[in-house]
Amino acid sequence: RWKRVSMNPVVIIPTFVSARGRVESGPVTTTYDHTTSMSASGELPRCLESLRCVRGLGHIIVLVIAEPAIENKAASKIRAVAEQFPDLNIAVVGAPEMALVRQRMEQLNIGLRNEVGLAGYGAMRNLGLLLAGALDFDSVVFVDDDVVIDDPAFLEKAMYGLGKLTRSGVPILAKSGYLNKEGEYLSSRSTKWYNRYWDQATAFNKWISKAMKGPRLSRSNHVCGGCLALHREAFRRVSFDPWIARGEDLDYMLDLRMYGSDIWFDNTWYMHHLPPETKREGLRFRQDIFRWLYEYRKVEYGRTQIDLLQIKPQSLLPYPGPFLEPGITRRIKRTAWLRSFGRPDGAGYRRAARAATGEASRYAEAHCSKYFGFQSMWPAVMKRMANDAILQSVLLS
Repeated sequence: RWKRVSMNPVVIIPTFVSARGRVESGPVTTTYDHTTSMSASGELPRCLESLRCVRGLGHIIVLVIAEPAIENKAASKIRAVAEQFPDLNIAVVGAPEMALVRQRMEQLNIGLRNEVGLAGYGAMRNLGLLLAGALDFDSVVFVDDDVVIDDPAFLEKAMYGLGKLTRSGVPILAKSGYLNKEGEYLSSRSTKWYNRYWDQATAFNKWISKAMKGPRLSRSNHVCGGCLALHREAFRRVSFDPWIARGEDLDYMLDLRMYGSDIWFDNTWYMHHLPPETKREGLRFRQDIFRWLYEYRKVEYGRTQIDLLQIKPQSLLPYPGPFLEPGITRRIKRTAWLRSFGRPDGAGYRRAARAATGEASRYAEAHCSKYFGFQSMWPAVMKRMANDAILQSVLLS
């Protein structure tokens, strides 16, 4: 029988601030789905307001991701937002705090730079894991800044089963819920003719429909990074991949599987996803191109390593298996060209199509093996940073 256990979770919320009101194309790992300009209030206040209803809420860490030119101003902006919620226990980690973390890492002879920090999806999540270990939390709950939570039992559901064993003796060390926009769990993404070769919605809906009808907890083929809970036995052993363009949450599931663990899906745990609108569809697809070509090459490389469990696309049907098969480059190019005629951002999609055969392929080949070298150091790094009194005095005072 499943029992709710008392744990000490920290809620981690990344927020992205830009000097501009729109996303520009830049380095692949530091191009984000949405950012808030310095002059806008953004989605974070709405998210924090919604957390006020959550029972048992403890510490919250807000990670401030911003361009180097404005990183200090961005940290000040988010600190001002946090001060509007004196009843919440919020620690803001921006550039000034990151400098202190870097200093402590250097004192402990930890030479990591780009792999942990406030630039890139994977690196900022690794920073969250490192802070959770250093501040002695036994679990992490990642929440996106563009979500709203209306369930007072949100945190209790996040902890349900975490760190326990199934009846067959399998530990549950990582779990995900689902995001929705209108009270529905099904994806509303278009299945029109221009998505013929990129029908993520149908594949995802087939998977989640089965998961929602099954037991409360089931092995997951999908991960929502904005609704993700990790036990310390998971985040002490396995890191996020700082070289992936986006989709670092789903990638983490693959990493866990290669290293002998898994992610579980809780069909009662959810939050409402209310992202701002974006007109740069082609840019987002460009990031997806880098993501899936890199993912495919990384999984292929992983198969050459004798100490890793192999990931086969057939084991990930109906989703995301088809996006890890050899024909992914052809599907990318066809989809980009079709969308260039069927969607508003035609020029963006045409640029994305060219990236599939050029820059994205070269990026995948150059970086697909790097994660495994970094990951081999991660458990020792986490052990060295564990329960660090200096960082606790700085960040939790």
